[in-house]
Amino acid sequence: MDIATVLPLLAFTDVGLKYIGAGIAIGLGGLAPALAIGMLTGKAMEALGRNPEAQSVIQTNMILGIAFAEAIAIYALVVAVMIGFVF
Repeated sequence: MDIATVLPLLAFTDVGLKYIGAGIAIGLGGLAPALAIGMLTGKAMEALGRNPEAQSVIQTNMILGIAFAEAIAIYALVVAVMIGFVF
């Protein structure tokens, strides 16, 4: 008896592997920027606690770093959509 007849969801097809790859791309591509944004915000809050007078410089750099980290997440989303629909 073949495993695909018993459990058809365990059959590895091209379509199934494509969607697994898209899920991994969006999972890893969303995890890393989330960690980066959390670290950036935490360190910015520490810096503001130590030197409140530098608030404008710290806030500007924090927002710029968060924007770059968020761009990586958007790239991962685009790659996952391309894997899912184009390839």
